[in-house]
Amino acid sequence: MSIATVYSRAQTGMHAPLVSVEVHLSNGLPNFSIVGLPETAVRESKDRVRAAIINSNFEFPARRITVNLAPAELPKQGGRFDLPIALGLLIASKQLNENLTQGYEFLGELSLSGELRKTIGILPAAHACQIIGSKLITSIENKKELIPINHNTYFCASHLLDVCAHLNNIKKLVSEHYEISDQQNLAQSPMCDVYGQKRAKRALCIAAAGQHHVLMIGSPGSGKSMLASRFPSLLSPLNETEMLETCSVYSIANVSGQQRHPQSRPFRSPHHTVSAVGLAGGGSNPQPGEISLAHNGVLFLDEFTEFDRRALEILREPLETGMITISRAAAQVEFPARFQLIAAMNPCPNGCDINQYGQCECSAEQLKRYRNKISAPLLDRIDIQVSVPKLPTHTLFNSTVTPQQDW
Repeated sequence: MSIATVYSRAQTGMHAPLVSVEVHLSNGLPNFSIVGLPETAVRESKDRVRAAIINSNFEFPARRITVNLAPAELPKQGGRFDLPIALGLLIASKQLNENLTQGYEFLGELSLSGELRKTIGILPAAHACQIIGSKLITSIENKKELIPINHNTYFCASHLLDVCAHLNNIKKLVSEHYEISDQQNLAQSPMCDVYGQKRAKRALCIAAAGQHHVLMIGSPGSGKSMLASRFPSLLSPLNETEMLETCSVYSIANVSGQQRHPQSRPFRSPHHTVSAVGLAGGGSNPQPGEISLAHNGVLFLDEFTEFDRRALEILREPLETGMITISRAAAQVEFPARFQLIAAMNPCPNGCDINQYGQCECSAEQLKRYRNKISAPLLDRIDIQVSVPKLPTHTLFNSTVTPQQDW
C-alpha cells in the first residue's frame, strides 16, 4: 500500500496541536488534492512541493495523490506543511524509508528549488515537541527564535536534501545552540541617567518592586516619556518560563525581537491612533496585539487621553486577569497579557505646567471633558498617579548633583 504518515504541528493561538500528514498514492489520472480544512496557502503547497521534489533530483510520482491533514476539523494555515508533505510523498513513492521519520516532527515552507524558508510561530511547536520528547526539524532561518528551547530537541536545515541526508544517516544535521551575547546590555537606558524628578523616579521604583501600574501627569517636556523608556531598567531579567512565553508571542506575531536582548523585558509604545484591534489583537486568523506583545514587560501609552476610549476600555479585563480572549466564528483563542501599564498625560488640554494652574486658560468644563476621556473603572486599576512638573532650566544645567547622587 502506497501510504505514508508524517507528523507536523498547526497553530491555534498559543498552542500547537499535533497534525498527522497522511499521503496516499493510488492508480488513476495524475492528480494532487489536499484535504483536512486547508486554507489557500496550504492548498497552494502542492505546486511548491512538486517543484521542490523535482529540483532536488527526486522523482515526482505521476499518480493520483491525496494528502489528508488530520484532524480534519482543525483549520490549517500557512506554508508550514510543505516539508512534511514532501517527505510523505517520498516515503509513499518508496524513495525514502518510512521508519526513518519515527520520533521526528517537521515544519517548514519549501521554495521551488527545495530550500527551507522561515516558519511563523515556530516556538510553540518546538516547545510542544520538547514536552513529548520528539525532535523537530525546521528551517535554519528559525534558529534565533529557538533560543529558549533545549538545542538537543531540534535540528535546523537549509534544504530538503539536507533533511533527507540526515534521515538516511548520510550527513547528520548539527544541533547547534545559538549563544546569547554576554556583551549585549539588558538595559540600554538606565534610570540613573535622569536629572531631577526624584519623586517620579521614586514612584517608578515602587511600581517596579510591587508590579503596580502608573499614570504620570505633567506638561510637555517634563520628562514623562524619558522616564517611561527607562522603566524596564528597574525590572529583573526574564526567567526561563517568562522568556519562553514572551518569545512565543513574538514568534506567533512574526515580530522581530532581534533588536532587544532575549532576557530583557519587552517595551511597547503604540501611537495614540492605534485601533482597538491593534491594541487587543484580532483578525480573521487571530493574532496578538500590543498588550500581548508587552506580556511580561511594559506597555507605555503616551498622550493617554488621546487614545480612542473604546480601545482604552479593552485594557480593563487584561489588567485584572493577565489574559485576553479573542472570539471569532471559527475559533476562540487566548493570548497572555500580563504587563505593567505606564501611562502619561497632560494636566489640561493646553498642556500647561502642573505647578501653574492659575495661568491655565482652560475652563472648568474643558478640564472636566478632558479628564472624563478616561473612565473611573480604568483609573481604579492604576495604582500610582504621580505629578511630573517641568524642571527649571538652572536645575538641569547648573546642578552640582549628579544623576547617581540624585537617584
